[in-house]
Order: sequence, then structure tokens, then C-alpha cells
Amino acid sequence: MSKRLIALFGIALLAFVVVACSNSSNKKEEESSTEAIEKNETRKIKDFYGEVTIPVNPQKILVTNSAYAEFLIEMGVPPQFAVVVPELEPDYRAPYLQEHGVEIIKSTQYEYNYEQLLSLSPDIIIIPGIGPEKKVYEELSKIAPTVALNTNTAMDKAMPELAELFDKKAQSEKVLAEFDQKAKEAKEKIHQAIGDKTVLVLRVEPKRYRYLGPKADDDVSRFFYETLGLKSPEIFKDATDWFVPFSLEILPDIKADYIFLEKRSMENYDSSESLKELEENSLWKNMDAVKNNHIFPLVTNNYIQAKGPIGSSLLIDYIVEKLVP
Repeated sequence: MSKRLIALFGIALLAFVVVACSNSSNKKEEESSTEAIEKNETRKIKDFYGEVTIPVNPQKILVTNSAYAEFLIEMGVPPQFAVVVPELEPDYRAPYLQEHGVEIIKSTQYEYNYEQLLSLSPDIIIIPGIGPEKKVYEELSKIAPTVALNTNTAMDKAMPELAELFDKKAQSEKVLAEFDQKAKEAKEKIHQAIGDKTVLVLRVEPKRYRYLGPKADDDVSRFFYETLGLKSPEIFKDATDWFVPFSLEILPDIKADYIFLEKRSMENYDSSESLKELEENSLWKNMDAVKNNHIFPLVTNNYIQAKGPIGSSLLIDYIVEKLVP
């Protein structure tokens, strides 16, 4: 090959490389520009308190309830941060969150370290609309756009709202359908095993005792008495309050075949003395459920706080294990 041809070939090759690099650079600039536009793009939605402007494509999601983190993970949108009260978290959830790359932000009950949350620079914050006071919402809104869902942590209500927020309707419906199928199968097993025998959910607190109202407008009541179809003792069958105080004097009238017994736990809260008084009470000892060893412990964290596709499924497994031989 002549020197002239070699020179021409070299020039052509150099030109090709320059053009390729230029195209690559332009492509990267276009992608970077598109990402910047998407990141800055916003939309307006309505939440529990009114209208709020949020990012279209938030990258750093912070939730103030770990149940919301579980909902989002199961829909394929793991948040970056979840605020938790370690003493109240269900046993499985911290490892579960860490497995999915969620950073756990430890907090105390009913309090937030706003400076700490500000340092995380979240793009969006999600909280329950039912439960926290409005001033909490207002303080969080100073940190980042904050969405208060129109519910608490009820899975059948919160998941569809979150799905709409993040365009994950199909994923949400799939998760809920799978859970409903599991619950339906458990309900059938329980009915075949115990028929119309009665089940009481009893909460022990400092200096008082409460039972779960079977007709309360609450997801815990619905879980036990609708989702799983458990039958309440006759004396309480029409109760519409969530947890209703009662006197131990009426224990002989309750006539429960099975009792799920919760020694309630909270921060700075001790129900040990009340539980001891209950277990030493002669009326309690004479109940059929007690004499038949049909008393099953409920851990507050693992049923009140464990709402979600994972937590509620674990609770179903536990209840089936106790009621089905």
C-alpha cells in the first residue's frame, strides 16, 4: 500500500473516531438533559389535607411508617428511607427492609428528628393522613413535598393509593389478589377445623383489659372477624369499637373457646402486673379456653404493626397453626 493511501486511510479513521466521540458525547448530554428535566418535572395531586405538588419521578422516597415501605417494596418501588420505632417493629421487618436496600431511620414514638430527616434530602415524604397530627405534616412539608394518604396503614386502602401515586396499579392488584387467595384458603381451613367455635382477642394493658370489637371499622377487626371469618363470643358480637374495656367480673359470661392474648407493648409501657393479676384470677382459670390450653399469645409488634403482604401472611400462618390441628 502506498504512503499516500496509508495517509488517506489514517485521516478517514481519525475523522470517524472524532464523529463517533462527538455523537457519544451528544447522546450523553441529551440523556443527562432528559434526566434533569424528568427530575425537575412535577405534578399536582390531592391528599388528606388538600393539594400538593410532587416530583413526577422521585428518586429519594422517605416513608414515616415501615408498613408503607413494605407495600412499596412488594410493588417494586422500594423507598430509600423508612422511619421506624425499633421497639415497636415486627421481628421480620428490619432484616426485610435491609435486604431491599432501605435505610432505616430510628426514631422515638410520636416524635421526629426533623433536622435528621432534612439531612437526608428526600424528594418526597409519605405519611398516614389518619394518625399523625397536622402539625407533623406541616413540619415535614418544610423538608420535602409531603403526601398524607387518606388512610392509616390498612393494606387494602393504603396500597391502592400508593399504587396510584407511583403508577403501579397492576403490581398492587397482583399482590392484593395473592394475599386474598391465601386468606381465603386459611379461612376455609379454620372453618373446617373449629366450625362455629368462638374466638376472643384480648388485650392486657396496665390496670385494664380490653377486647377486640368484631364489628369495629378497623383493619385489625376486619382481619380476624371478616378476612379469616372467626366468630366472636356472643356477648361481644355487636361491638363496634376497636378495643373495648371490660371488667374481669364478666369473664364467666364471655364463653370463648379460643383466646388470642396480647400483653400490650409500647415504649415506656409495662403490662406485666395486669397479666399476672389476670392469670391468678379464679374466674380466668375457670374459663374453658384456659382449661383446654386454648390461650395463644399475640405479640403487639407482630400483629398490630405487622400490616402488609409479608406481615399479614405471617400472622395468618400463626393463627392457622394455633387453630388447625
